[in-house]
Amino acid sequence: MLQRMQSVWLLLAAICAFLTIKFSFYSGNIILPGQLASFQVLTASFNLWILMVTIAIICLSTIDIFLYKNRKLQARLAILGIVLSLLNIYLYLHAIHQFIENQGSHTITSVFVFAIPILLFLAWRGIYRDQKLVKSLDRLR
Repeated sequence: MLQRMQSVWLLLAAICAFLTIKFSFYSGNIILPGQLASFQVLTASFNLWILMVTIAIICLSTIDIFLYKNRKLQARLAILGIVLSLLNIYLYLHAIHQFIENQGSHTITSVFVFAIPILLFLAWRGIYRDQKLVKSLDRLR
């Protein structure tokens, strides 16, 4: 069902992941091979691996919304999304090391990256509660 709360959490996680493609996580000076230091912003499209993981999170969250009839699979995909979002945070933090030290800063829109695993956890918790409720109702029958 689309009116369940975990569907809202999954949709918000997909929106946050989509916003990380355009909005920056970090900005600062970077030295590119054969060039002088230049100002760059770190977005999901900055690095191929970050972009692939971000697109996977978007697809996973969007598909997970419509799997409400199969709660076990929905919960597993939510956990996979949490793992992917933690991997995404690691990739972002690893990409920061390419920038010159003490000449860059995190942007306010980096909150989107850190909100994704929290939103996916809230979705997983809602799925788990639904599963528990269905099991308790099955015992009453």
